[in-house]
Amino acid sequence: MKFAERMVEVKIIGIDLAGPSNLKDTSMAIFEHKGGSLELVSLDRHLSDHMILSKMKDLSLIEPIVIGFDAPLSYADGGGDRKGDKELRKYITSLGMKSGSIMAPTFNRMAYLTLRGIRLTREIERLKSNISVVEVHPGAAIGSRLLPKDFHHVLLYKKELDSRRFLGEWFYDHRVFGLHDTVIEDSHHIDACAAALASWHWADPDYECKWLYRAQPPLDPYDFCC
Repeated sequence: MKFAERMVEVKIIGIDLAGPSNLKDTSMAIFEHKGGSLELVSLDRHLSDHMILSKMKDLSLIEPIVIGFDAPLSYADGGGDRKGDKELRKYITSLGMKSGSIMAPTFNRMAYLTLRGIRLTREIERLKSNISVVEVHPGAAIGSRLLPKDFHHVLLYKKELDSRRFLGEWFYDHRVFGLHDTVIEDSHHIDACAAALASWHWADPDYECKWLYRAQPPLDPYDFCC
């Protein structure tokens, strides 16, 4: 959902969620929206559900929040792919990305992550009405915005430090400021920042998503974008 007017004094948050037993790989990047750009406020890892919810509660008392979750926030009735999963897979393969980065929410490697995403977002809904939630795919957010000559970095950043270094500079070109060396140390930090970028463009009327699958309540209650 787009904000009705130009965004001011909004926190944009990207969360790269890991499964409930893998808190060390859960990364959260919090940005302040300022003058058509994002300024990093904090970057944290090793986050429990309680820690995430506590931070959301504190921030929501001050100003509106947009949260982009890198995790399935619903699942298909009967299992397997959701329609959005199928459409996003087609989109990223058309860009040159690998189809395997899109997995069904009920797949055995994804089920507990899906459970955690559903639980967290439903608890966040209880906090305050000025919180907006969107499901995002950080890799697709990066790949869809890279120039063709730089596209290989989206295929390599999970393992290659040089590609993460490149993306650290690339964020600056996309008006995501204040990033420090910690960001490039781990791909989970990169994903959290990319989730914030995608959710910013989803919410800001001055921007458009590169790909968007609209919410289909009640079973798919959140938009899915990159």
